[in-house]
Amino acid sequence: MGGAALIASPIVDRYARDVLAPGWQKSHLKKTRDVPVELDVVVEFGDFCGAVVGWENGLVLLEDRRGKRRAAPFGPGFLLEGQPVALRPPLRGTPAGPAYTASGSRVSAEPAKARVALPSRIYVEGRHDAELIEKVWGEDLRHVGVVVEFLGGIDDLPAIVADFRPEPGRRLGVLVDHLVPGSKESRIAEEVYRAGYRDTVLVAGHRFIDIWQAVRPDRIGRKAWPDVPRDIDFKKGTLAALGLPHADQADVARGWQTILARVTSWRDLEPQLNTVVETLIDFVTQDHLDDA
Repeated sequence: MGGAALIASPIVDRYARDVLAPGWQKSHLKKTRDVPVELDVVVEFGDFCGAVVGWENGLVLLEDRRGKRRAAPFGPGFLLEGQPVALRPPLRGTPAGPAYTASGSRVSAEPAKARVALPSRIYVEGRHDAELIEKVWGEDLRHVGVVVEFLGGIDDLPAIVADFRPEPGRRLGVLVDHLVPGSKESRIAEEVYRAGYRDTVLVAGHRFIDIWQAVRPDRIGRKAWPDVPRDIDFKKGTLAALGLPHADQADVARGWQTILARVTSWRDLEPQLNTVVETLIDFVTQDHLDDA
């Protein structure tokens, strides 16, 4: 070899490891890691994908973007960002995560400064509607400085709009019940728009006969709200079907408070109402975003 140095090649022993040793069948699978459960974490379980909205009695409650819910037991079987995980109960002493308002908005760690009310307003038709909006969105509305006014009836809307004289920076948002094509509500909304306020007034509503039906029926232990004949007062007929006192307005007020007590956040409401209210808040604050 003429004294040339030899280059030593490493010897590879392809049979140093016993390929049939215990566990070889699962050696190619991804390992499942334990993850403490947290609110709002999005996971997959079987064919269901949703955010964690709570846990109780060994079950994790998930909710998808359409508002459908499913419970799954703690342990393996979940996917987090495509990786297999076993959800475990939260660790004791774990620092609390971000706090959220009842509407789902994140609460700042810094104390909020008091805000001067904006010129824009939101009108809400019905006392029960106003109470529900306050319970779920009240904190958010105070944060952005939007005052909610009580609208006694949709018939009063044209006069209210004419007196308010909306303009850019001074908008009106209006929430009404049963805003469907051909209804009185839709005709009055169109009357307001024809008066020249289409750009500064937004009349938005939901399909429900009454705001009561915007509460998810499972919150009152039912699969659906009672079907009340049109010739019967809706609220009294609903209470009667639920087996609650319904003789007079005092019974109606107590019945509504019973229903309202079951609402703790936006998750207890039908998605359509959540969308409508958020749209109204965006509409009346859009001229003031730079002030936030």
